[in-house]
Amino acid sequence: MLRPIRLLAALGLAFVTLASAAQGYPARPVKFVIPFPPGGTLDTLGRSLAQKLSDQMGQPFIVENKPGGNGTIGADNVAKAQADGYTLLFNASTFVSAPMTMKSVPYSVTRDFAPVALVAKAPLSVAVNKDLPITDIKSLQAYAKANPGKLTFAVGSIGSAGHLATELLKRSAGIDYTVIPYKGTAPAFQDLIGGQIAGFIDPILGSLQYHKSGMLRVIAVTGDKRAPNLPEVPTVGETVRGYEFYSWYGLWAPAKVAPEIVQRLNAEVNKALAGDMREKFSQQGLLLTPGPVADFARFQQDDMARAQKIITEGHIRVE
Repeated sequence: MLRPIRLLAALGLAFVTLASAAQGYPARPVKFVIPFPPGGTLDTLGRSLAQKLSDQMGQPFIVENKPGGNGTIGADNVAKAQADGYTLLFNASTFVSAPMTMKSVPYSVTRDFAPVALVAKAPLSVAVNKDLPITDIKSLQAYAKANPGKLTFAVGSIGSAGHLATELLKRSAGIDYTVIPYKGTAPAFQDLIGGQIAGFIDPILGSLQYHKSGMLRVIAVTGDKRAPNLPEVPTVGETVRGYEFYSWYGLWAPAKVAPEIVQRLNAEVNKALAGDMREKFSQQGLLLTPGPVADFARFQQDDMARAQKIITEGHIRVE
């Protein structure tokens, strides 16, 4: 009889230890890893969220940019970190899609990470060179048909949200264009403005300033509704029924972090997103998305299945 009693006592002690750990969390600074260089939507949003969590939870959430390997170096750093809640990953949807295009990745998105919170969704913009006679999706279809094999669309990185949205538009709208990979969005925008390529699909924030200054033309957005900061620009779905695509941003912890800590972080993220962050980032084309952990886990699973279908059908691979 002693063994079952000891087992129950040990289990009870473990439960109390986990609960007390979560109650006292965080007791020291938290590392907030962003696996891409400073600058850009991911970094801006991540830093704002880290500051909010610092203010709310009474400990610094210190952003560490760990770029390289299309985000895999920073993600691997978190996967191998101690599962105590003091090392977190803030990343974009490329995190779940890019590994599908690679020969090998040193971690598993589903086995090595615990989803914490879906932070935001971002509709993308379909931008074209301003000198082309293309003003909407219909005229893009017509131009491609009249000029077979001549259209080129950039992608900022293999397996990115922009890449998947570009491949999906190509098939959904029946548009013939060649997809050209770039090493980042900045050189892609330079060539789009200079006329070396015809089009580029990327988060709205990247193209907004160029569109408003007349340096390029945004002809559509990929969300299910028109963007608040581009109300005059139609959605792709207004022409191509059923087309809808978002980039998105989320927070993860190493897989074995105590569920109580994951739930605490989720609640604090939701609190942060309900404040002034909502108004600030809605003006940049982001839809903040507070919600429970379980909803994020289901969303991630569904998005991975959709991404895998696009990648398989488009034969997308990193060479």
